[in-house]
Amino acid sequence: MPNEQTLRAQVRDFVDTVLLPLEGRYLNEPWAAVVGALDGARAEARARGLWAPHLPVAMGGCGLSLLDFAAVSEELGRTPIGHYALNCQAPDIGNMELLHAHGSVAQRKQWLGPLARGEIRSCFAMTEPERAGSNPTWLEARAERDGDDYVISGHKWFTSAADGAAFAIVMAVTDALAPPHKRASQVIVPTTTPGYSLVRNIKVMGDAGEGYATHGEVRFDKCRVPVTNRIGDEGEGFTLAQARLGPGRIHHCMRWMGICERALDLTCRHAATRELSPGVVLGTRQSVQHMIADSRAEIDAARLLILETARQIDAHGAAAARESVSTIKFFAAGVLQRVLDRAIQVHGALGMTDDTPLAYWFRHERAARIYDGADEVHKSVVARRILKGYGVVVRE
Repeated sequence: MPNEQTLRAQVRDFVDTVLLPLEGRYLNEPWAAVVGALDGARAEARARGLWAPHLPVAMGGCGLSLLDFAAVSEELGRTPIGHYALNCQAPDIGNMELLHAHGSVAQRKQWLGPLARGEIRSCFAMTEPERAGSNPTWLEARAERDGDDYVISGHKWFTSAADGAAFAIVMAVTDALAPPHKRASQVIVPTTTPGYSLVRNIKVMGDAGEGYATHGEVRFDKCRVPVTNRIGDEGEGFTLAQARLGPGRIHHCMRWMGICERALDLTCRHAATRELSPGVVLGTRQSVQHMIADSRAEIDAARLLILETARQIDAHGAAAARESVSTIKFFAAGVLQRVLDRAIQVHGALGMTDDTPLAYWFRHERAARIYDGADEVHKSVVARRILKGYGVVVRE
């Protein structure tokens, strides 16, 4: 396996030479028209030894630590199709890690193997339109035991990549009388199960998307699956979700840094070439210079926080790094929004179009401050930990 610097250089070359030429098609053509070319890019990633950098070598991956993967993730984040091309896109990457760490032998054979090989895709169904997503212990979906089966009923939305997924991992209440953090379990539901339906791809700022790049509303109407489809023990759903989300937030945050770097590069290129009058470029204006400087400083600061958090998780586990994970989640998401906003401002009308990826990212990544825990939730986690040292105890 190449070292991190070599692998990062290889990934950057792959992004520059294989993916960036496809980016315009992805942004402006239907999924069905471009998916063949994306499949070709995925085959090229496998041929170059870049496939599934998060998975062990024995499973066909690169076997990277979380810290090393963070560097690769930043390179892939420079284009909207980067992570998909290397089969480390959300939500599949989180589902792979969940099944690898907690799935049964049969589950790993039936679902993890094909997922790791890129033969199928998956989705993760937790958020519900009727219940606050900021309280994942308060779910309405139910998985009721009936002999050797669960019968699952529930209404979920923002089930990312449900369009075309082979299975969903569903968070549902298995014991309504248990303590809040022990009420739910996670269960695998094949999307061919009677009673499962994809209601729609939800429009996000006007864009419903297609295929992988979607957020679905799904319903489970008395879906019957064997109890052996449960991941881990009954009542471990919340614990497994937390284990899944810790490393997942590193993945997101470093992907955001890749987006920020690309946005800043586009900003600087535009500022250096866009003439306001003959011979006078946009970059000569102090207001533009200040925006570039602010973005540079914020990206560098966020990256250092993220890498330190990845190091903590590698060394001590996600639970020990909980405060740091919350810190990078709200800080990096805020940096992402500000960097994209500045980039669009510098590009003017061009920034509002899909001639660059800026508008695509602004539409889809505004949610960074909401999903995987809203800013306010993560800020409260950090503040409570700090205030506890001063004798202030706040009920969670």
